[in-house]
Amino acid sequence: MKITALNGFKDIVPGEVELWQRVETAARTIFSRFSFSEIRMPILEKTELFSRSIGESTDIVEKEMYTFVDKQITMRPEATASLLRAYIQHGLHVQKPIQRLFTIGPMFRHERPQKGRLRQFHQMDVEVIGAQNPRVDAELMAMGALLLEELGLTVSLELNSLGCPACRPDFRQALLAFLEDRHEALCDDCKRRCTSNPLRVLDCKNPSCRTLVEEAPSIQEHLCQGCSDHFGVVQEGLQQLGVPYSLNKFMVRGLDYYTRTTFEFITGDLGAQAAVGAGGRYDGLIEQLGGPKVPGIGFALGMERLVLLLQQQEGEEVAEGESDLFVAGLGEVATNFVFPLVHALRRKGLQVATDYEGRSLKSQMKQANKAGAKWVLIIGDTELEEGQAVLRDMQSQEQEKIRIGTGVDALLSLLLQAFEKKKISLEQ
Repeated sequence: MKITALNGFKDIVPGEVELWQRVETAARTIFSRFSFSEIRMPILEKTELFSRSIGESTDIVEKEMYTFVDKQITMRPEATASLLRAYIQHGLHVQKPIQRLFTIGPMFRHERPQKGRLRQFHQMDVEVIGAQNPRVDAELMAMGALLLEELGLTVSLELNSLGCPACRPDFRQALLAFLEDRHEALCDDCKRRCTSNPLRVLDCKNPSCRTLVEEAPSIQEHLCQGCSDHFGVVQEGLQQLGVPYSLNKFMVRGLDYYTRTTFEFITGDLGAQAAVGAGGRYDGLIEQLGGPKVPGIGFALGMERLVLLLQQQEGEEVAEGESDLFVAGLGEVATNFVFPLVHALRRKGLQVATDYEGRSLKSQMKQANKAGAKWVLIIGDTELEEGQAVLRDMQSQEQEKIRIGTGVDALLSLLLQAFEKKKISLEQ
């Protein structure tokens, strides 16, 4: 009986991994334009980090975390808490008052696997720590929109404000009064949430609960002056940057640490998994975790969902990476000659593929096509005896003979001259 991957855990194979690389490359390019620096954190953290930051009553902490109970350590279910732990531990606020950080990597939640939702999933997470100005909120959302645009993906931005500790209690009371008359019709989870965290009722995915709260009060109507002003400048900033958005009073997110600005990037092309990215402001969280009293805001994009969207756009697979050159050795003597030549070409910066199984020229040309080779160098025992090789342009199918000379070094020199003449870049 063959062993397969665990349910909810997925291999990323050639033909698909190239899309992942494209997303990561685009992300790193965009993030660098906005002066973000990369940080990498461990997968395992102390369980307390997530219970204190995400919230004891959230679904993530209550139901979804992979925790080693005897050791009180947890596989990270999200990146923000880990990043802030590293920020505090290494005193990054001392080095620079405003830190712009990003990380890319796997997260783990024990959820029901479905399209776009796995138990091991990958996120690109960006955080701005130390900046209070609401224009930073707008800039961050604009950066996310720019990345999605450059990937060729069409999404919409939904926006809300969750207020702050000063104005949220009034809204909480208004929401509780609204829910009280509907308590018996709520699902069991929402009945419990009415006591622990009533805002989470607004985020329930149960269709009957969503219908019940359609007329619920909006937190936007209960914002204090400071939060209202902040939210107004955020919207003004998005308008100035040309980023379209819509307001969603039901967006509360599944994490307790959010304050003020919250947002989601939404697609209509992935069924129930509509959000490809989400984030918000968490101005009190760093202090809560034992760090300095500084504000923060960030968001995460789901890699699996971005790749799914690209696959829908471009087909199930993309071509594997192209090679500059395929070297076809025909015969035992020629194959022995090709072996050091291929390595020498790779050392010069070319992406080179070859065959060591003694296949026919026809078979090797098929391999060259599959490898996306721009050129094929054909060297057989006969060519060695005659002191020449054949260089074929795979696009035009034109070919020319190249003198082999006295050995590998001589042929290498001639090849590099030919590539320079044909303007084949050696830069990788």
